[in-house]
Amino acid sequence: MQRTILIVEDEIAQSQILQEFFNKKGFLTLEAENGIDGLQKSLETHPDVIVLDVRMPKMNGIEMMKKLREDSWGKNVPIIILSNYDVADNDIARIIYDKPAFYLVKSNSSLEEVLEKIEEVLS
Repeated sequence: MQRTILIVEDEIAQSQILQEFFNKKGFLTLEAENGIDGLQKSLETHPDVIVLDVRMPKMNGIEMMKKLREDSWGKNVPIIILSNYDVADNDIARIIYDKPAFYLVKSNSSLEEVLEKIEEVLS
């Protein structure tokens, strides 16, 4: 069974790198360029895992995750935050409350490390 990853990322080049990498690893990828589209696509397609950026236009990743967690399906979907945004202490409580599986900083995480986290939450 092919697993689906929804990549919610506003930087097109970053999104393409992730798509190509995950496709080569046997995943089906879906994409969204902002939180509004990401939320809609999540609720329509029910991906197995969501890779989510924080800073995006229209709706940021934290707000998208909060709204997703209000849905009966969305409250349990694994979310891996992959962002350049270094979290401030006052944001940590908000993020943890919405239960992402992992919070990874792009500059500190290789594609293999992201894949390891995805495989961990899917096993």
